[in-house]
Amino acid sequence: MAASVLERFWGTFKHKTGNVIGMIHVRALPGTPRNSHSVKEIVDIACKEAAIYKHAGVDGIIVENMHDIPYLHSSQVGPEVTSVMSVVCHEVKRIFSHAPVGVQVLAGANKEALAVAKAAGLQFIRAEGFVFSHVADEGLMNACAGELMRFRKHINAEDVMVFTDVKKKHSAHAITSDVDIVNTAQAAEFFLSDGVIVTGDATGKAASDTEVKAVLGGVTIPVLVGSGVTQDNYHQYSQAHAVIVGSHFKLDSNWLEEIDVARVQKFMETVHQVRHVPIESTMIM
Repeated sequence: MAASVLERFWGTFKHKTGNVIGMIHVRALPGTPRNSHSVKEIVDIACKEAAIYKHAGVDGIIVENMHDIPYLHSSQVGPEVTSVMSVVCHEVKRIFSHAPVGVQVLAGANKEALAVAKAAGLQFIRAEGFVFSHVADEGLMNACAGELMRFRKHINAEDVMVFTDVKKKHSAHAITSDVDIVNTAQAAEFFLSDGVIVTGDATGKAASDTEVKAVLGGVTIPVLVGSGVTQDNYHQYSQAHAVIVGSHFKLDSNWLEEIDVARVQKFMETVHQVRHVPIESTMIM
């Protein structure tokens, strides 16, 4: 089973390790406090960003409703979010048809993300709260693996990979303080996760080298780094199977800003350089 999970990942992404997944932070959706764009404008901006990533040669992208602050708890996310995200993702996938595209629906709206991925023909989702409960900004998030994976089966979306955050950012983990990150990742693997995501404690904050290395050694499914990756530290994480980059690709590394084309291009130049360095030189120490 574990070998087939890795093979599936390698059949979807271009490289064995160090794949770069660029983040599209969708403008605030209808009904949210900061919404100021029409659906067409939201779609056009997302497609423009997808084209930037395509031109720069990133290995995949993920679409997220990051501007929908303050986020709703998963139990309150409405149909307007799912419907507009489906339209956005469908159009983004048309632009980025050559490589994998994923989606995350905040906060913890993992079933909705699966529905979007199914409708838009995407390859993966990013899921919060897969195993073990935690206290997030939006309140208590309970584990969802059993329900989510049954839903994936129910809608015939088993071709959509589910990458799952472990000890996720913007959350308190005191209630599971006796369960370390490796145990959490192993639980996610046992519950059929297609890959685990290790992050820092907030958006843009770097993940611990030690934790990434420990998780890489503790599971036999893909390990992704989900925050704080920059041009300067990419080499430290290049043995992870993928890195998700959002804030660093923006002007002044601020996720609220526009994508900085030059930043993306320079980052990918560094990636190409690292990929030609012997593996021993890029190992996380």
